[in-house]
Amino acid sequence: MTLRKQGAVMRRTKTTIDQIDCKIIELLQKDGRLSNSAIARELGISEATARTRLKRLLNEGFIQIVAVSNPIKLGFEVTGIIGITVDSKKLDIVTEELNKLVPVWYVVKTTGSVDIYTEFVLKSIDELNDLIYNKINKIDGVLRTDTSIILEFIKRRYDWGSAVQ
Repeated sequence: MTLRKQGAVMRRTKTTIDQIDCKIIELLQKDGRLSNSAIARELGISEATARTRLKRLLNEGFIQIVAVSNPIKLGFEVTGIIGITVDSKKLDIVTEELNKLVPVWYVVKTTGSVDIYTEFVLKSIDELNDLIYNKINKIDGVLRTDTSIILEFIKRRYDWGSAVQ
């Protein structure tokens, strides 16, 4: 299974990757700046094969290559998580509206005590107040929010490999 991007929504679809693709992913999870030639050398494949496979992994949404930053060190004073309880008939409308909010960088539908979790990065408590009360709580279908502010990042890893054996 992989996530395919349609509009601003990620959809799960069946697709296949093989062991070479998995090894490329694992290498890039450790160092996203690896060149195609370095990947090829490490895996014993041609540079053209590495380039073609990497392009497919990117185009089909298996991976994205980005710089993972620490928002607190970059000057964002307030980072956190908002759990949102939603009228189930309006769940899709709420997620579409959340996707439009710039400070919200992560949106997922969930099971459990809330319907949606979001993560945000902001410069100030005033911006958090605005985000919660003037933006999120005004979205039609939002019933309740529960906000937690992140005080310190203890563990953040992105090298989990792939589930394909």
